[in-house]
Amino acid sequence: MLEELTIAADDPARPDVAALLGAHLRFTTSISPPEDMHALDVDGLSGPGMSFFSARASGGRLAAVGAIKELDFRHGELKSMHTAEAARGQGIARMMLAHLLAVASERGYERVSLETGSHDVFAPARALYRSAGFIVCEPFANYRPSANSVFMTLALNRAR
Repeated sequence: MLEELTIAADDPARPDVAALLGAHLRFTTSISPPEDMHALDVDGLSGPGMSFFSARASGGRLAAVGAIKELDFRHGELKSMHTAEAARGQGIARMMLAHLLAVASERGYERVSLETGSHDVFAPARALYRSAGFIVCEPFANYRPSANSVFMTLALNRAR
């Protein structure tokens, strides 16, 4: 595991964050056709209803990013989860996912959904989401069915 890690709200336009988001966009656009490319740029991640977070190691080194978008008062969408290449395989994505789900729960969301790619390169992401309890679902919000997308959702436990 990376040395001590802090996950906190951050600015997508911060230079190191914007660079990591640029790498994320280059990766997704290299795989997904334009009509099925749903990753957001800095402006999209700064938009209404969006909460953006970064995971940083001690010393401030950026390890990962992730966001949650409010679809309505009961439903959130995970967006732009991405781990820096040098930080992969250390459980950071799982930590970011747990943080985003905690934020969703604190907000009272009943459900969290996401869209990810269907290609083999996205298999580790799909496995991470499945391990957290996400199941495949129909398209939600403004998405449409696509052979390039997998839609997943998780009902949050409302019992306290």
